[in-house]
Amino acid sequence: MFQNFDEASDSSQSASRAAWLRASLKEMGIDGFVVPRADEHQGEYIPAAADRLRWLTGFTGSAGTALVLPETAAIFVDGRYTVQVRAQVDASVFAIESSVDTPLGTYLREHAKTLRIGIDPWLHTVGEVAMLRAAMAEAGGELVPLAHNPLDRVWQDRPLPPKGAVAVHPIEHAGRSSAEKLGEIGEALAKANADATVLTDPSSVAWTFNIRGSDVPHTPLPLSFALIPREGRPTLFIDAEKLGNDVARALGDLADIAAPETLERSLAAFAAERRIMLDPALAADRLREVVEGAGGTVVAGADPARLPRARKNAVEIEGSRRAHLRDGAAVSAFLAWLDAQAPGTVDEIGAAEALERFRARFGEADGQPLRDLSFDTISAAGPNAALPHYRVNRQSNRVLGEGEVFLIDSGAQYLDGTTDITRTVAIGRVADEARRKFTLVLKGMIAISRARFPVGTRGIDLDPLARVALWQAGCDYAHGTGHGIGSYLAVHEGPQSISRRGMAVLEAGMIVSNEPGYYREGAFGIRIENLILVSKPERIAGGDLDTHSFETLTFAPIDRRMIATEHLDAGERAWLDAYHADVRAAIAPRLDGEVRVWLEAATRPLADG
Repeated sequence: MFQNFDEASDSSQSASRAAWLRASLKEMGIDGFVVPRADEHQGEYIPAAADRLRWLTGFTGSAGTALVLPETAAIFVDGRYTVQVRAQVDASVFAIESSVDTPLGTYLREHAKTLRIGIDPWLHTVGEVAMLRAAMAEAGGELVPLAHNPLDRVWQDRPLPPKGAVAVHPIEHAGRSSAEKLGEIGEALAKANADATVLTDPSSVAWTFNIRGSDVPHTPLPLSFALIPREGRPTLFIDAEKLGNDVARALGDLADIAAPETLERSLAAFAAERRIMLDPALAADRLREVVEGAGGTVVAGADPARLPRARKNAVEIEGSRRAHLRDGAAVSAFLAWLDAQAPGTVDEIGAAEALERFRARFGEADGQPLRDLSFDTISAAGPNAALPHYRVNRQSNRVLGEGEVFLIDSGAQYLDGTTDITRTVAIGRVADEARRKFTLVLKGMIAISRARFPVGTRGIDLDPLARVALWQAGCDYAHGTGHGIGSYLAVHEGPQSISRRGMAVLEAGMIVSNEPGYYREGAFGIRIENLILVSKPERIAGGDLDTHSFETLTFAPIDRRMIATEHLDAGERAWLDAYHADVRAAIAPRLDGEVRVWLEAATRPLADG
């Protein structure tokens, strides 16, 4: 199994650990310290050795920040984790703050007047440090970058850094050679009048050099950096113990290989009187310090691999289509199995384990073994589903009871693609109120699926389409509508998103999720998710503009029992019937016997009852 269900949260020692940290800071002449959930790469996916926020507070969410001051402490999370943080964090040690309503900078202005606040400059981006420095200046205090992270001195049982093996990602799945990608990055540097860039995002390094690793859970990333000059050989900073002979030879043809701990020294030697491009939203501020300390100039610019990585090439798109057919068959077989179980006989862990077994079976049958899950399965029954990022453990595990709503959000890593799908299903007969809310969410999902939009449209422009039906009912959800997806890489990939923060233009070849939701604390949660591909722009007959549309990649039934059909209009009904016909055509040939019969019934037109 690619997941376990042990409880990862423990706040029982938060008080003593915060006290240790305060004592260490006092010795250093520092009044407070910021603890983000981040590693040196500033990514969402971090190894256990970097999860300082969890160690200090017990919080296991994928985004959050703690601030420890001389007498008080606080943790900042967004709306996805409002319920989770209250359950996991000792509120007598850490006050719980909304990172949306009271961002860290605002809190510092009010609570850190005249104080000296320390940070680890490896754990904050260039942009974050600029914001924090401005906040502290307004507070009459000082932001102090520290040479060593004080938490590491008291974290006695800190895990060792990962040494996951690296593999070459074959061209038949990558679609483009590393040499071609490096050439494109060189062109971007020339356009920016920069002499070099440092790739800090392991997804960008993996994409550029056509490699994959296993350093973080569920995401095939090799933790590494790359210094790429406008002309000449790049240097890849990666632990040589991760490289087998064949991989080392392949990479040696492209780049010089150096140990990660030599990055600062190498960058300082190269940067003197040169212009180094760093992404202020991704690069650690320590890299800015190194460049400027060596007499170089930092050029602010987007990671030059990020946008090309987001625009999937034809090979990657075909791979994703294949992966989704395989995955859709596995999910459909799971849903058929679940439907055959009596209410009260399956629990959340049992459901998650069953789905993983179906994925493994269908992957083997298709000649593409399941490499991993793309994230820990969110298997949530009843009130647990009201936590958008719920992770079942042996203590929270709940039986799927009669009349409850069950939400399962899951994904897979195959060599040819990454998947992510959410289905919300009825266990027995559910309340009419849950069915009404499900239908409002479905209306939003359909609105995104049917959207046509002009070239240059951003995700923020489309996000309201998914929310209008909920808004009209006085409801909303606190997460984005959609995130980008990698190609056998991270299940969350930028810069594209459909959200209130989605400022990137949606371009042909980008894959995004479409997952509106609704959550009623203590009762139920609903989310419906498909992955969708941005099409090439085309002119509609009689229209004046070239417009994009979305191709739906995900194929699995949407639970008809959850739909209050009276709340759907004719166009929405037609879309759902057409989608289910596509599911039936795509998936049925991969299923046998009773499962195929189940699929036929699950995808019949709404008019058939």
